[in-house]
Amino acid sequence: MTMGAVYRRAMRKDANRLYDIRRRSIIELALPTMTAAEAQAWAAKLTRAGMEQKLRELDVWVAELDGRAAGWGAFRGEWLEGLYTDPDFACRGVGAGLLGVCERLMCERGIRAVRAEASSNAMAFYLRRGYLANGPQSPNGAWPIAKQLL
Repeated sequence: MTMGAVYRRAMRKDANRLYDIRRRSIIELALPTMTAAEAQAWAAKLTRAGMEQKLRELDVWVAELDGRAAGWGAFRGEWLEGLYTDPDFACRGVGAGLLGVCERLMCERGIRAVRAEASSNAMAFYLRRGYLANGPQSPNGAWPIAKQLL
């Protein structure tokens, strides 16, 4: 996990910040695996109200560094539903730390395998952490991936 990071369950008051992290992460970090227009379209798929809904329906966890929300991860059952890092904190282990938190919590709840859909820009990140592609890329650009938990 990231040195100095604090991991906590997200709260309703985090909705705007988490929405902004997701949007900036997609727009700033998805290039060059997709065009700017594709990144904008993907980022627009979630509204602020949609983020609030995620906070009600999913297990959402926040990584804080330097007193700021640096990223978030979310899951429901065996599905990793999202993992985003603020570009200001990219390449500092935020995503890896959040993924570890989500996987540990899933394992503690008896889940033995994680399933997710990875974007092209995140595929290498997941492969380095033991995930395997388990199907062709979907028409919307997502790659189905999975990992066995210990």
